[in-house]
Amino acid sequence: MAAGSMRLQSLLGRLNVVQMAAPILILMVLSMMVLPLPPFILDLFFTFNIAIAVLVLMVAVNTQKTLDFSVFPTVLLVTTLLRLSLNVASTRVVLLEGHNGPDAAGKVIEAFGHFLVGGNFAVGIIVFMILVVINFIVITKGAGRVAEVSARFTLDAMPGKQMAIDADLNAGLIGEEEARRRRSDISRESEFYGSMDGASKFVRGDAIAGIVIMLLNIVGGLIVGMAQHDMPIAEASRVYTLLAIGDGLVAQIPGLIISIAAGLVVTRVSDDRDMGQQFVIQIFSNPKVLGITAGIIALLGMIPGMPNLVFLLIAGGLAWFTWRLANKQQQTVSTPVKVAPPPIPEAVEASWSDVAPLDVLGLEVGYRLIPLVDKSQDGELLRRIRGIRKKFAQEVGFLVSPVHIRDNLELKPNAYRILLKGVEVGAAEAYAGQFLAINPGRVAGTLSGTPTKDPAFGLPAVWIDIMQRDQAQAYGYTVVDASTVVATHLNHLILTHAAELLGRQEVQQLLDHLAKEMPKLVEDLVPKVLPLGSLQKILQGLLDEGVHIRDMRTIIETVADHALRTQSADDLIVQVRIALGRAIVQQLFPGNGEMQVMSLDPTLERLLAQAVAGGSENTSFEPGLADTLVRETAAAAGRQEGLGLPAVLLVPSSLRLLLSRFLRRTVPQLKVLSHNEVPENRIIKVTSIIGGRT
Repeated sequence: MAAGSMRLQSLLGRLNVVQMAAPILILMVLSMMVLPLPPFILDLFFTFNIAIAVLVLMVAVNTQKTLDFSVFPTVLLVTTLLRLSLNVASTRVVLLEGHNGPDAAGKVIEAFGHFLVGGNFAVGIIVFMILVVINFIVITKGAGRVAEVSARFTLDAMPGKQMAIDADLNAGLIGEEEARRRRSDISRESEFYGSMDGASKFVRGDAIAGIVIMLLNIVGGLIVGMAQHDMPIAEASRVYTLLAIGDGLVAQIPGLIISIAAGLVVTRVSDDRDMGQQFVIQIFSNPKVLGITAGIIALLGMIPGMPNLVFLLIAGGLAWFTWRLANKQQQTVSTPVKVAPPPIPEAVEASWSDVAPLDVLGLEVGYRLIPLVDKSQDGELLRRIRGIRKKFAQEVGFLVSPVHIRDNLELKPNAYRILLKGVEVGAAEAYAGQFLAINPGRVAGTLSGTPTKDPAFGLPAVWIDIMQRDQAQAYGYTVVDASTVVATHLNHLILTHAAELLGRQEVQQLLDHLAKEMPKLVEDLVPKVLPLGSLQKILQGLLDEGVHIRDMRTIIETVADHALRTQSADDLIVQVRIALGRAIVQQLFPGNGEMQVMSLDPTLERLLAQAVAGGSENTSFEPGLADTLVRETAAAAGRQEGLGLPAVLLVPSSLRLLLSRFLRRTVPQLKVLSHNEVPENRIIKVTSIIGGRT
C-alpha cells in the first residue's frame, strides 16, 4: 500500500497543471451541458466567461505580432463552446426555476435583465438584436473576410518568402537556425489565417444560436409558466422574457468582446510596438492634421442650431493639443552649431607614411547609402558583411581580408562600388528604404517602380516601396531590402574572385592554423618539399574552378605524396582533385542520387584528344571546332540550368584541364569533371551530348 501511495504521489507530481488546464476546461464545458447547476455556480461561470473575454481582448490589443497570439483560433472555439454550454445550463435553470422570480437563475442574469435594460423587455429585445447585428454582420463578417483574403495572399506569397530566406542563407546573412525559424513562421502564418477564416464561422453560428435560444426561452417559458405553474400570461411573459433577455445579453456581450479581439488580431500589421502605441503615434503625431481637424470642428460648432458648446470645447482641446505637439517637435530640432574651421596645417615633407597600402577588399558608397554602413545608426549592412566573411570561411576554407568601407562623394547618391586591390570589380545602385523585387522567372503580375537588374546574378528586377512588398511577394517575386542587395552582390564577387583573395599571407595563416592540430604534416611539406608560393598556386588553381579548400588535411597529404615526383602546379592540382573527388561531386550534386551531366560526342572527344596529344597546355583549336564547341556547350549548359540542374561536363582526365580553362570565360557557370574524380558508388546519367562538326 505504501509503495502504491508513493507511485501515485510521484505520478501526480509529474502532472503539469498547465498541461491539465485545457482538458479540465473541455470537461467543464461538456459537464455544464449535462449536469444541472445551482444559481451561484452559474453566476461564477458567467463571471468567468466575461473575464476570459476581457482577458483575450487585452492580449489582442497588446500583441505586437500576429503570430504572438497564434493560439487565438483555438481560444475562439473554446470560448464559443463555453458560451453555448452556459446557454444550455442557464436555459435549464430558467425553465425550471423561473416562476420563483427574476433572481431564480442567478444574480448575473437578473442584473443584465433589469439594470442594463431597465427591466423593460421591449428595450431588452432591441438591445439584444442590435448586439447580434453588430457581432454577426459587422465585426465577424469583416474579420472573416480579412482572414480569408490574408490566408490567400499569405499562401501565394510563400514561394517568394522562401526564396528570400534561401537567398539570405546562401549569402551568409543568416544561419541554419534562423532560416529554419523563419520558414516555420511563414508556415505558421498561413495556418493561422486559414484557421481564423474557419474559426470566424463558429462566432457567426454562435450569434444565430443566441437568437434561437432566446426565442426558445421565451416560448418555452410561457408554456412552462402557464401550463405547469398556473401563471397569468402577462406575468409569465414579463418574467420569462426578462430572464431570456438577461440570459442572451450575458452571453452575447462576451461574444461581442471576443469578436472585437478577432478583428483586431487579423487586421493589425506586425510592428515592434503594441496596438496602443501604433494608434497614438500614427494618428496623433502630426500637428498639421490635428490643427486642420480642430478648425473644421470649430466651424461646425459655429453653425446656428448645433450644440456650440460641445463642438467648440472639442475644437479647443484639439487646438491646445496641436500647440503642445508643435512646440515639442520644435524643441527637438537641434540648432546647427557653427564650428570654427580647423587651422591650416603647415606643409611637411613627403615620407614613406604617405604610401598607404591598398585595401584588399573595399566598398565605397554614395551619401544616401551612408545610413546602411553607419555604426551610430545601427547600419544593417555591417552585420551582414560580418556574416558573409564568417560563412565564407566556414564553407570555402580561409578567412578573407576585412572589407574597408568608406563614403565617396564622387559617386551618385544611391550608387556603390566594390573594389578588389583598388580596382573596381562591381558597381550598382541601391535605394535605402526601398525593396528590390527580383523576378525568378515565374511571376503572376507586374509591379510599378524603377526597373533594373539584380546586380549579383543579372535577373530582371524592380525597385519598389514598402507598400508594394506584400503584393510583390504574392506575385512570386523574391523581395529583399537594400542591405541584402549590396551584401549579396559583395558575397557573389568574393566567391568569384576567391583565388585572388588568397595571398601568401592568407596561405601562411592557414598553415599556422593547421599546424596547431597537425604540426608534423605541415612541417614535412613547407618548406622542405614545396615552397610556399607553389602551394599558393595549387590552392588558387582549386579556387579558380570553384573547389573549396576546407579539407586542407587531404590537400596537404596529397601534395606531400606527389611533390617528390613533380613540382608542376597543374599536375599536383590533378592529383588533389582526384583525392577531393567525393567532396567536389557532393558540392555539385548533394546527396547520393544520380549525377545528371553533359558529355562529349565520341568523335569530338577523339578530335580534342588528338589536339592535346602534344602535351602542351597552350594547345589551340581549329577555329571552326572551337566555335562549335563553345556554342553547343553554352546551349547545353542553358538547358541544364533550365531543368534546375548544375551545368557539369564529364570528360576524360586528359581533357579536363584544357576544356576547363578554354570554356571558363565563355561559359562561366560550367564545371568540368574528369572520370577519375567521380566516386565509384555514384550513378551517372548523361542528359546532353555535345557533338562538334569540323
